[in-house]
Parts: sequence; C-alpha cells; structure tokens
Amino acid sequence: MGNVANFVLLAVFTVVTGLLFAGMMSRLLGLNFGLWRRLAAGLIAVALFDPILNGMRTTILAAGGGAQLFLTVLGLAAAVLGAMICLVLAEVLVPTGSVPHPVDLVRGLRGQAARARRYSRITRIAVRHGLGPYLTGRRRADLTLPNGRSRLAASLATALDEAGVTFVKLGQILSTRRDLLPPEFVDELSRLRDRVAPVPWPEVERVLAQELGGPVTEVFAEFSPQPLAAASVAQVHAATLKSGERVVVKVQRPGIGSVVERDLDIVARLAATLHARTRWGRTIGVRDLAAGFADAMREELDFRVETANMVAVAAGSRTDVHYPKPYESLSGKRVLVMERLDGVALSAAGPETPDREGLARTLLDTMLRQVMLDGVFHADPHPGNVLLLAGGGLGMIDFGSVGRLDGALREALQRLLLAMDKADVLGMADALLEVVRRPDEIDQVQLERAIGQFLARHLSAGAPAGVRMFADLFKIVADFGLSVPPEVAAVFRALATLEGGLTQLSPGFDLVAEARGVAAGYVQQGMDPEALRQTAMDELVTLVPMLRRLPRRVERIAGALENGRLGLNIRLWADRRDRQYVTELLHQVLLTVLGATAGVMAVILLAADSAAPQITLLQLCGYSLLIISAVLVLRVLALIFRRDR
Repeated sequence: MGNVANFVLLAVFTVVTGLLFAGMMSRLLGLNFGLWRRLAAGLIAVALFDPILNGMRTTILAAGGGAQLFLTVLGLAAAVLGAMICLVLAEVLVPTGSVPHPVDLVRGLRGQAARARRYSRITRIAVRHGLGPYLTGRRRADLTLPNGRSRLAASLATALDEAGVTFVKLGQILSTRRDLLPPEFVDELSRLRDRVAPVPWPEVERVLAQELGGPVTEVFAEFSPQPLAAASVAQVHAATLKSGERVVVKVQRPGIGSVVERDLDIVARLAATLHARTRWGRTIGVRDLAAGFADAMREELDFRVETANMVAVAAGSRTDVHYPKPYESLSGKRVLVMERLDGVALSAAGPETPDREGLARTLLDTMLRQVMLDGVFHADPHPGNVLLLAGGGLGMIDFGSVGRLDGALREALQRLLLAMDKADVLGMADALLEVVRRPDEIDQVQLERAIGQFLARHLSAGAPAGVRMFADLFKIVADFGLSVPPEVAAVFRALATLEGGLTQLSPGFDLVAEARGVAAGYVQQGMDPEALRQTAMDELVTLVPMLRRLPRRVERIAGALENGRLGLNIRLWADRRDRQYVTELLHQVLLTVLGATAGVMAVILLAADSAAPQITLLQLCGYSLLIISAVLVLRVLALIFRRDR
C-alpha cells in the first residue's frame, strides 16, 4: 500500500514539475501550446534533468559551494533547453492544429469513412455504366463508332441520375453549357429534369404531416398521391384547399439533406485539392465556384428561401408573364404550397401554339427586364420551368434558383450591352472591367483588341449569332485573368438556358439580335428627360450637404495658406496591419541579432579559459550566454514555423 502511495505522489510531483517546466518554456518561446504538447515537453525536461546532472556530477563535486548551485541551475537550464528543442521540432514536424482533438479525430474518422463509402458507391455506379476508363483519363475507341457519343451521353446521364440529387443538379447545370458540351450530351443531360423516379406516397405523407403539424386531410380537401412531376430535390402534387382553391404542393424528398451535405463536402475537398495542385483551378477560382454551388444547393433545400424568391420576383414584375402566388402560412422548410397555373411546360408544347414568336419576345423581354431593371431574376428558365397557360400567355415556376444584382452592377451591365449594340470597343472594355473583378495589372490595349475581334466575329453584318458569343466572352475574361462574380455568371447562364426554350418555342428566333434591341430600349428609357431629371435630383440631394460644408473648408484652407500655417501630414504606416507586420519583423531581427551575439560571446569566453583545470567565472558566463543564445534562436524559429503553418 505504501509503495502505491509513493508511486502516486511521485507521479503527481512529476506531472506538476513538468507543467511548471512547460509554462516556463511557453514563456521563453513566446507562444502558447496545447495542453498535451506542453505536458509532453515538461516530462521530457524532467526526464533529461537527472541524466544531465549525472553527466556533470564530477564537475559539480569538484567546484565550490556557490559554483555547485550555479552548475545545478545550469543543468536544469540545459534540460529545459533540450525540451524546448523537442517542442520546436514538434512544431516543425507536426504543427499546432494539424492533429485534431481526440473527439474531433473520432468524428473526422467517421466522416472520412462515410465519404469513403460514398466515393466507393459513386465509383461502382460509374464502372457499372461503362464510365470506368474515363475516370482515369483514358479515351475509348468506341467514341469513333456510330452513335458512340450518344451511348456515352446516355450512360453519363443514367449514372448521374443514380448517383443522387447533387450529381443530378450537376448534370442539370452541365446541360445548360451548350458552348462546352456536344449536342448529344446536352440532350441527354437535359432529360435529367424529368426522368427522376418519384418518392412513394407514404414517405411523402410523413413529410407533409411533420411540416403541416397534422394529417394532410386537416389542411386539404383533396390531395393527389400521384405526383404531377418529380425532380431531383422535390416532387409536386396537385391538391385543393378547404376553401376550394386549386394549388400545387412541392414536397422535398425525404432524407436528401444529409446526402447533399456529404456530397457537398466531397465537392469542397475536391475543389481545395484542385486549387492547391493546379494552376487552372486557382485561375478560375474553383474553391469559390464550389462554395457558390454549395450555397445554391443549400438554398434550394430550404423552401422558405424559394417562397421569398417568388414574392420578390412577382413584386417587380411589369410584364404579362404570370407567377404562382405562394401560401406562406402553409409553407415551410420542406413543403411549399402555391397557386396552380393551368398549362403545359414549354418542353411539351405542340406546334399548334399561336403567336409563338410573340410569346418568345415576351419571355425574353421578361428576363431582360428582371436582370437590367428589377435586379431579381429567375436563374434557371429552362423549358420545364416555363408554362404555356391554357388561357394564353406565359407562366414561370420553380424559383429555387434566383439571382440578384445591385444597382451599380445593373448599370454596368446596361453600359456593356449598349456598347455591344453600338460596337463601341472602348466603351465595352470599360464596362466589362466594371462588371468583372479586375487584377492589379492588365494589358488594356490587348484587351481592347480582343474585344474588337469579338465584336467583329459576332456582331458584324452577316455574322452568325447564338450563345456561342457568351462562351467567347468568357474566354476573353479568362485569358486576361479577370474574375466573373457569381451573380454575373448567373446572368449569362440564365440567358444561355433561356436560348434553348426560345428556340423550342420559336425555331429560328435570334436571341442575340432581339436582346440587343430590347436591352438598348431599356437603356434608352433611362435617358428620357423625365428619367434624367429624376437622376439629377437624386444626385443633387446627395451633393447638397457636401456643398454646404465646402465654403467653410475652402476658407480654412485659404486662411492657413495666407498665414503660413498650411502643412501636409503623411503617415507612412497608417494601417495597423502594416505597423504590426513591421514591428514583428523588427522583433525577429532583434532577437536574431541578440541570439547570434550571445552565441559568439559565449564561444569567445569558453575558448579563453578552455585550458583551466576548474570551472572559472568566464566559463560560467560563457555557458550562461550559450543558453541565452539557444533560447533566443529557438524563439525565432518557433515564431517562423508557427507563422508559416
């Protein structure tokens, strides 16, 4: 029993001593380390102390009383120094924060296992549908065979559909990129919008009961278990309210939230890898693109966001396009109840539709008005989201993806389109640099030449028009290192998506020519006398307070100049971050100089009395300076490694 008590006391004493040593080392290095790292370093110091004293035993016994105490303290300092060296090496090899907390480690391993299972499932799906060779970058000879591309496109669409909601959405986005993909792939990926298998009614009923707070029969007089349409995120059912109003109910697929989050985590990690390992990933901002895709997916999973989008788009509408009215009191995060619009989707419209060209112009006018005037626009106007109403006219549905533009960006886009319409190279270059994020340095002359070639290729007389123009414009942006904001990219993607619906509604419809005319008309509306007068009044109201203060300020400057008291004060380090950086740099330089000086002096003092038979005062000072030099150098190294982590 006594041995156990002695062992416990010894263990407690060792741990306490180790923590004291650890606190001393953290103080000397000027950094804060984690508890486990500090405890390990303290125990190393305790373990080193006894061997160092045993090695110095002969010298200590031969020295005098005062020298013995100093040598003991010197041995203690050497033990602490050894532990500090281990601490700095640990910071180099295993930086602080690179090893997670045990609890986080367990959670991370579970998440990694889930991701690995997801990777394995996606890979098996790809291999099962014949896409395995393409995952390794190898080309297949069957692409040269008849219908080879069509079969590959069908396999890709089926694999994406089977992989789940996130990859279905990815396929839907790719189906809008006619500038990047061959027609076979665009056609097959476009069918992802309406080939999703519906969720069984019992699962849908459970979601409805949870969101509505009771059985479906308490809220609806009639509810059709058979869905009108099934999409990747939700499916739509027809219903009738107790008041007799005919509605459609959009119900989110059960359990897709966790699947989407896991897939988005995979996408984010893949984007981070591409950003770190590839130049093109950094150039196009792949991490920002992945983050934007993740934000859009999360918003689409929250039907409250879609409800707000429907209200915002409808509030700014000034065209003949109809929008369904949402029933906000019955809607929630996973259920959306809205007015039912009777009609057929544009993708299912027959050739007997009257005035197809007029409807196409109305749809284009609606989209351009939303983009250029309202600032809130439908970002996914594919043919399945546009309805030909039974009573005539058009309707738009599915507002899960909505773009927003601020006033300055809308004005810049208006100037860009006006310059394109007038083939103004300089005006288009200036407007383009206002729309995109420009780098610090850019060759303005080469940019203007590239824009001139772009205008000659696409907007000259007899030039072929089409959405290829958008792809060439994006190529100019990429070639000059410009960065397109996500909201602007959404505009061009929406217009490219709209082109398919307009062509389907009115074959031969010239989107570019019509858009140039409509956009120029909107810009001209802002140039009429009434609009100019209102703009001048708004600017004047903003300038009046500044103009009232201007005479007093001019008087002060003139008086100071007349009396010889006008001075100019320039602060070189006005920014706090600049001052902090310079201060830290000076501290490192000073510590380095002091450490090197102490080391040189220590070597000189130890070399001066190296032949002395006993420890002298100069040697004691030399050993002390050597310890100080090592501590200062280790402190600088620790700061450097911690900053570069």
